[in-house]
Parts: sequence; C-alpha cells; structure tokens
Amino acid sequence: MPVTRIARRRAPVAGGFFAAAVAACPAVAAEPGDTSITVEDVVVTAPMMGDPFTVVTDPRRPRQPVPAPDGGAYLKPIPGFSLSRKGGTNGDPALRGLGGSRLNIGVNDSAIPGGCPHRMDPPTAYVVPEAFDRITVLKGPQSVRYGASVAGTVRFERDTGRFEAPGTRAVFSALGGSFERNDQLVDITAGNRSGYLRGIATRSEAGDYEDGDGETVHSAFERWSTTAIAGWTPDADTRVELTYERGDGEAAYADRSMDGAAFDRTGVSLRATRENISPLIARVEATLYRNEIDHVMDNYTLRDTAPSVYRVMNPRRVTRGGRIEATLDLSAATALVTGVDYQHSARDGRMAMSATGEPALGDREDVATFRQTGVFGELAHYLGARDRVVVGARADEVTVTADRQVTMMDPDGYGGVAAGTDDSDTNLSGFTRWEHELAASPASVYLGLGHAQRSPDFWERDRDFPLDPERATQLDAGWQYRGSRLTTTVALFYSRIDDYILITDDGDDARNIRARTVGGELDLRYALTTRWALTGTVSYVRGENRTDGVPLAQMPPLEGTLGLRYDDGPWSGGVLLRGVARQDRIDPGSGTIYGTDIGETGGFGVVSVNAGYRPGERWTVTAGVDNLFDRTYAEHLASGSADAGTRTGRVNEPGRNAWVKLTARF
Repeated sequence: MPVTRIARRRAPVAGGFFAAAVAACPAVAAEPGDTSITVEDVVVTAPMMGDPFTVVTDPRRPRQPVPAPDGGAYLKPIPGFSLSRKGGTNGDPALRGLGGSRLNIGVNDSAIPGGCPHRMDPPTAYVVPEAFDRITVLKGPQSVRYGASVAGTVRFERDTGRFEAPGTRAVFSALGGSFERNDQLVDITAGNRSGYLRGIATRSEAGDYEDGDGETVHSAFERWSTTAIAGWTPDADTRVELTYERGDGEAAYADRSMDGAAFDRTGVSLRATRENISPLIARVEATLYRNEIDHVMDNYTLRDTAPSVYRVMNPRRVTRGGRIEATLDLSAATALVTGVDYQHSARDGRMAMSATGEPALGDREDVATFRQTGVFGELAHYLGARDRVVVGARADEVTVTADRQVTMMDPDGYGGVAAGTDDSDTNLSGFTRWEHELAASPASVYLGLGHAQRSPDFWERDRDFPLDPERATQLDAGWQYRGSRLTTTVALFYSRIDDYILITDDGDDARNIRARTVGGELDLRYALTTRWALTGTVSYVRGENRTDGVPLAQMPPLEGTLGLRYDDGPWSGGVLLRGVARQDRIDPGSGTIYGTDIGETGGFGVVSVNAGYRPGERWTVTAGVDNLFDRTYAEHLASGSADAGTRTGRVNEPGRNAWVKLTARF
C-alpha cells in the first residue's frame, strides 16, 4: 500500500544555500502512485511558519477575517503579529509586541518610511498587498541582509516570471462585503523571451463600519494604486526591471480628531540581476529607488460637523537609496551573501489653522534629515547532511540632522535642539544559528543567538533628539515536525533590550530603559482525512520594564485560533475560532510611537465561517462571515497618545461582516 503523506512545496533556495521556506499552506502536488493528503486552503486564516523564523504567504489568496487593503491588516493573522486599530485601515502592525521602527518593512527592497507626526501613515499604509506576489516575514534578529532587525523584517515582493514564448498572463479579482466594502485588482503581463510589460491597478473602498452593538465607527476609506513595470530579459540569467508606482487615498480615523485626507505616494525603482556569473559569483543584484509620500491630514474633509477651528497639516517625506548584494559560492558546502545599502530620507512639512474655513497652506519647512549606510554579510556552512550553521554581521553608520528652526511659536524646534544639530551612531548587529535535522523522525531543531542595534527614528527623536540607540540581544529556539498527517512548528524567544525607547504621555516624553520580552508561537495542521483538517495557532509575549519594575507597555495578550477545514478539490469550507485572553499587565500612559496603554482589556472569542468553489483551474469563488455572532470587542493595542491629542478612546472591531471574493487567472 502506498504511504500516505502530506506533499510540500518549497520555495527556491536563494543563492543555493538559504533554507527553503515552505509556502503559507501545503501544496497539492504528489508523485505518481501517491495517496498524498490534499490540505490546500482556499481561505488562508493563519499562514504557517516555513521554519521557526520564517513565514511566506501569498497576499492574493482569500484571507479570513477579510483584511483591509493595507500591509498591516494582512500581517495580523500571522502568529506573533498584532495590530493597533485607528479606523477602517492603516493600523500599525507589531511583531511579538514590538512595532514601529523595530519592525523593518521593505517593498521590493526599497524603503517607504511614513511622515505623519501622529503615525497616520506607517510604512504599511502605502502597501497594497494584492499588488505583490509574496510576503516574507523573518522573525527576530536572525538576518542582517535587510537592516538591523529588533523585532523582525517584512518583505513585500514581486516576481515576474520570464516568458519562454510570446504570451500574456492576467489576474483579476473583485471583493464585495458588508459596510459598502468593494475591492478590485487587475494585473496583466505581456512579453516574450527578451522582456515584458506588466501593469497592476487596485482600488478599494468601504464605508463606516458598525461594531457588535450596532454603533457606527468613523472608519470609511478609499484608496487606489497603479504600477507599471518594464523588464528586459536577454537571457535566462539576466534581468533589468524598471518600476513606476502611484497611489493615493483617504481614511477616516476613529481614534483621533483628524483624518487622513490624502496618502499620495510616488515611487520609482531600477533593479538589475545577473546570475551564474562564474563558479565563484553565483548572483549579483543591484537596486536604486526613490519614494515620495505627500500626506494631508485635517479635521474637516471627512467630517460632517464643522470644527470650531479648521486645522490642516501636510508632511512630506522623500526617501532615496539603493543596495547591491552578491552571492558567492565559496565551496560546495559554504556560501556567502555580502553587500552594501544606503538610505537618505528628508522630512519637511507645513500646517495652517483658520476659524472661518479651510485654511491656506504656506511654504514648506525642513524638519529633519536621516542618512544611513550599512555593510553586511551572511555566511552559511553545511557541517554535514543534517547540520547547518549560519552567521551574519552588519555595521550601520547613521547620521541625523535637525533642520527645523527654533521660533517663538515652536520653542523646542525638532527634538528640543537647534537647527543644524547633528547626531551620529555606529550600530553593530549580528547573529549565529544552528539548524539540525533529526535522523529518527521528520523533524528539525533550531537554535539562534542574535544582536541588533537600532538608532532612534523620526518620531522618537522629535520627542528627545539625543536618545541612545536600542541594543537588543535575543535567544531563539525552535522545533519543526512534518509527518504524514501532522505538521507543526514551535518558536520560542527570550530578548533583553538595553536602552529600549519608551514613549510616555507626560513627563520625559521619551527615554531609554532596560526591557525584557519572552514568548513564542506555535502553529499546527493535522490531516484527519484526505478532505478534513484541523488547524491551530498560539502566540504569547510577556514584556518587563526592568528599569521601573513594571510591565512593558503595549504588549498583546495570549491568543490562539482553532479551525476545521474541508476541501475536496472543487468545494471547500471551514470554521475558525479565535480566542484572546484578558490583558491586565499594563503601564498606563506608557508605550510606543503608535500608542500608549490606556487600560486593561477583557478577553473575547470570535467565530468566523467560510466556503469556496473552484469550477476549474482559472476561477475561484470564496465567501465568508467574520464575527459570526456579532460580538463587541476591541484589541488591546491602542493607537494614539493623550499628549498628542490623538486619542478619543479604544476603537471597537467590526461587527458581523459578510463578504464574497471572485478571482480569475489566465
């Protein structure tokens, strides 16, 4: 009798040596004669870890609960992530309780740091996930290729496959749901062996949603994006790609007295890749980019009631940079990835007020300039058939200049220092990791030690310019099992963060403390039969402010999910239970650049259901109901801070929400 097993799809190995990352869900492919169990979810409720440090997911697969069309909402279902809700979109994501600049966000290896002084626009606000082919999450300081990583790194990536013959490829999708939600995506690529042209357009909008009590939440949004890509592929080893992107939108925020009236983004990037250059040089990739965001916030455009004083702010941030990376095959068992990256980011802004109507904005004023140059290397060496060691090191030189002048209206200037004041840091980061495959079972164990140093970001320096860089040292351990029916991954971590930057609503505003976090994630999938499968996740983090002897603020509570999936090929369906524990470990008035603790939160449980139909290879129809029993609840992470005047209270999550999505691929 053939052996029953779960078939797996592994992602390409980068540079010939990086550990293969398993996609978000198992594949359905099987060898001839197999009776492989098919467990490919149509609706992805919680993308599984490829290993204890890596999650790879397809942002175009239907997701439950149905996310807002921004990067943060797509990350929320991944074990270890949480989100602070502002309204219907643009929440700030956090990994293991650490968000903001502790979480690196990369968009095709370019940076899009936000500019709003009150965090209306985290980097993920400018990301439409369905315009990308893959989202990769690297947890903890276990890589140095994409910057110093205190919490982790998130990469939104595109992969346009080379054409072997003239042809076209296309993806279309449309989603409709409660609260006037409707999304559209068009992605068309045409090309031949010499090159291709690709165009992507997205649009999404929703009205104000209602919570479980039927109360309307100020949360409507509308956004669009367009992307044009031209690629030159003279042979199978060479690619040159030019990308131009434009996007804009508006969003109502329930957590503050102002809304986002514009989120204008313009980006251009040039990437060149050459592979198989010589027996030593396996790959060289170079990227240049420029991203400009032009954000407008006010208290009248998206509000029905006229304010007593009309206020408008218009921050702008221009970021340009580049990176070059080479993969060297030093031997059959050893490979090195090494490179250099650079980033220059300048922030300016303007604001106006009027008692009679929409105020007129004046000239822009320079606020601050950030410059960073980094050099990095990661080396992997196979000790044998079952053991591998990976080590990495990185050095960053960071210089920040305060540009805003001290005036009578603004006696503090930028960060309390005079214009022209510079501050420089030299940050060193590194890690080492051991990976071992067990001989007696289909399991692997992992052990890693990493250190990351991060300079204060724009928002932290605005409160106190000369803050010290954070220094995080983290121990990671993990175990992974991939049996015939059971697939599970366990990730555990312990982190000590010296000079952790704590934001407070009063007093010092921002200061360095000693902090500690500990926790982990678990995910599992058990194939009951060829059609039925159980899924589950657990994530937990506990934080301590060791300087003050109190809990570390803005830590998410224990949460878990339990799901039952059915899939016979054409038809699929499932039910998902998400449970979140009470969080009473708080430090009121303290937190991060995106929110401070405002009180304890109770536990809650939410049930969602979904169904899908695939009439053929090209078409997929999925539908679902989130928060089936119309519960009223709010996540623990809060957005805004009292001293910035942005908080109006904790924002409840949407009530019962029905949706349907159609996807076509040609």
